[in-house]
Amino acid sequence: MQIDFGVFVPQGWKMELADIADPRDKWAKTIEIARLAEDLGLDSIWVYDHFHNVPRPAQETVFEAWTTLAAISQVTSKVMLGQMVTCTPYREPGLTAKITANLDVISGGRLIWGVGAGWYEHEFTGYGYEFARPAARIQMMEEAIEIVTGMWKEPKFSYEGRHYRLEGAECDPKPLQQPRPQVLIGGGGEQLTLRVVAKHGDASNFDGTPEAFAHKAEVLKEHCRVVGRDYDEIQKTRSGEIHIRETEAEIDAEGNRSFLERSLDDWKAAQLVGTPEQVAARMQTYIDLGCTAFYPWCSDYPDTETLRLLAEQVIPEVRRANS
Repeated sequence: MQIDFGVFVPQGWKMELADIADPRDKWAKTIEIARLAEDLGLDSIWVYDHFHNVPRPAQETVFEAWTTLAAISQVTSKVMLGQMVTCTPYREPGLTAKITANLDVISGGRLIWGVGAGWYEHEFTGYGYEFARPAARIQMMEEAIEIVTGMWKEPKFSYEGRHYRLEGAECDPKPLQQPRPQVLIGGGGEQLTLRVVAKHGDASNFDGTPEAFAHKAEVLKEHCRVVGRDYDEIQKTRSGEIHIRETEAEIDAEGNRSFLERSLDDWKAAQLVGTPEQVAARMQTYIDLGCTAFYPWCSDYPDTETLRLLAEQVIPEVRRANS
């Protein structure tokens, strides 16, 4: 079985660059770790599509997703480039089609398009976007997927929806990947979001405990049955957080490194936290539930110990177990 592995690069969203004073040095760290991830053999690198820090806005650097990926595409050559996930209301879907197609071309065919409905209300308000009710945002996301994938394919594309209207839109150059770049749909909504995944997605991302992952997989399977889609065609991925140390004592001594305000025990239960052996076993639990890719954020950034242990010890063990 092919299991893919990627990591997020530091871009400041989770305050991981706050101890670096100069924004030029922050950017240099982002590039350094992107190159390191590729050199270590990771399959992909990822960014978040956010503008304000978490867990609360802090007037601290957050590098924008698409300009970040465009720059990284020019200093890497092999890793796939993804977002977890593009917030539909932040950009009109015609513009998103153009941005994504351009990135696929300038990267040599390495785009994974992650798309979601958005959730961070403070960003919506701060940047002047309407924060519509969840059902409306998910409808916007579905229309955006239809528009972007249509513009990737058709010479001219017109569309009439509830939220978007296009007439004769052109998107050239087209993406290099055929029949299209992978479309990964994110979001936690079991009925509305996972129905969109069943209809339009090539992949979906499930976070949380193994029990939560298994539950969402079963919900997606039922949506696939209803719409007549082969469930096994859809890649099931997991992102979340990862934190690896050589010993459990080091993990306990450092405590909770999550940006979320939770206990160490809760963090361990919900995320990929532990020794290399423990994290490999944890990943295998998700693989046994149907997971085919892991795209975590390293909780010790800007340090690279977790990234190195993941690449040098965990990934080889997981691949051996699933070869």
